[in-house]
Amino acid sequence: MLNVFLVAAGGAAGATSRYLITLVMGTRADGWPWPVFLINVAGSFLIGLLTGWLVVREDGGEVWRLLLGTGFLGGFTTFSAYSADTLRLMERGETAAAAGYALGSVLAGLLAVWLGVSIARRMVS
Repeated sequence: MLNVFLVAAGGAAGATSRYLITLVMGTRADGWPWPVFLINVAGSFLIGLLTGWLVVREDGGEVWRLLLGTGFLGGFTTFSAYSADTLRLMERGETAAAAGYALGSVLAGLLAVWLGVSIARRMVS
């Protein structure tokens, strides 16, 4: 039951954080979905840091994985919003922007995860 609570608490905090960031950033005049893009890249970086840190923990870090990984970052990052934003760009006839957003999100996310893992490994070694 504790595991369910950890995931729920982390998820609520992550989703609330995402909502507040999108409120603060608002919609940009250029129509590019910056809030979701930046949230997903930041979330990728943070999951990389968390993964790199958990690997070296003797106890496995199960509580932290559930609270921060599955919970907070699961609620914070937004694959469904990323997909919807890509579709909106396509429906507006902005095919190149949609392709750039889709590819850029994946590449930036991969780079951010790699960077996070690399930093965490250096910090703990």
